[in-house]
Amino acid sequence: MLLDRTQSPSFQAIHEVRLPAVQSTTLANGLPVHLVSVHQQPVMRIECIFDAGTWYENGQAGAAFFAMKMLAEGTAGHSSAQISEYFDRYGAFLELNAGPDRCSVVVYCLTRHLADVLPMVKEMLTEPVFPEKEFEDLRNITLQNLRVNLEKNAYVAGVLFRENLFGKAHPYGRTQRPEVVEQITRTDIAGHFDRTIRNRPFQVLLAGHVTEAEVALVDHYFGSMTFAGAVTDTEALPERTTSQPVILAEKAESLQSSIRMGRRLFTRDHPDFFPMLVTNELLGGYFGSRLMKNIREEKGFTYGISSNLISFRHEGYFLIGTDVKKEFTQQTLDETRKEIRRLQTELVPADELETVKNFMAGEFVGSLNTPFEIADRYKLILLDGLPTDFLTNYVANIRSVSAETIAQMATRYLTETDLIEVVVGGK
Repeated sequence: MLLDRTQSPSFQAIHEVRLPAVQSTTLANGLPVHLVSVHQQPVMRIECIFDAGTWYENGQAGAAFFAMKMLAEGTAGHSSAQISEYFDRYGAFLELNAGPDRCSVVVYCLTRHLADVLPMVKEMLTEPVFPEKEFEDLRNITLQNLRVNLEKNAYVAGVLFRENLFGKAHPYGRTQRPEVVEQITRTDIAGHFDRTIRNRPFQVLLAGHVTEAEVALVDHYFGSMTFAGAVTDTEALPERTTSQPVILAEKAESLQSSIRMGRRLFTRDHPDFFPMLVTNELLGGYFGSRLMKNIREEKGFTYGISSNLISFRHEGYFLIGTDVKKEFTQQTLDETRKEIRRLQTELVPADELETVKNFMAGEFVGSLNTPFEIADRYKLILLDGLPTDFLTNYVANIRSVSAETIAQMATRYLTETDLIEVVVGGK
């Protein structure tokens, strides 16, 4: 049977999503543990999550990053090489993450090896020694990577955008600079660890083939730990300053320009989050968005342009980003503003809006294929204090957004005078 390629294949629109329930319990010492139990394969992920990200650095840029990376560089009982060999022996994979709000120790392993993996995880959390040689090696590697990145227009544009958006002294605006990395000391890193991780409570997230037996193992190793109390926000935030509306960093040798445009916005618990999420998707959130159709497909200025809503715990922002040939920079900026004005002044056609909603619903469901992906979604609720029905009502909230609401969102939040513009390269 031949396919009629002139006809789109039939599909069923997604209106409801059912997720496996997250189960929460506490260990003997009150430590919270959350389980996403999906018994597809005999593998699991354990994640220990701390309030220890950039927000808690007390102005010492890079302290969270180095403190987390150094956990695997040596403990009282094991060297860096021995720690690496230990996880390899059990086929386990270790991740050490430092973000704007949180830091985490993540281990993927076969469920049957959890009892073997947990002792090393606990040792890393309680007995790190931050050896000097390993610290110097990590700092040198970080400096080399940073100097390479600072030659890239896209990286510099992102740095300048965040610094201008929040302020260089703000935890969300601070970035690693070579001069800062060169000055950071082992004492700074150990201090951050002692203040935010050592003897501080954390949350445990278990995902995959997890049963009461695995919870009992976690309780055996973590349930006897004692804590000095939750970490507090000790850093006084700088006063909010007025952003520069336009930043141009000329690079005569560059053939391309990196463009970043956006503004401070809100977090996921804001009543306008879902309406703005759909507005963003229409503008530049997926491959069929208006910015892609105009600036990539019709004008041929770029290989890709996108817009995003980024949400941290305390702040959020809207961002448009692309890289274009230098001679097309101003035209790209003009066309971007034109597409924003269209959203503000013309109602989105019903068929276009339905296509976007169907795509967003399908993308959401497609992001829930594995227990690890489901756990990542649940983290939004568990760590940011979102309503328990945030995920179950996700698709319904998207589908409830009207064309009139999108015009209101674009007018309210995408006013041209409120958007800052950063160009690295030239116009």
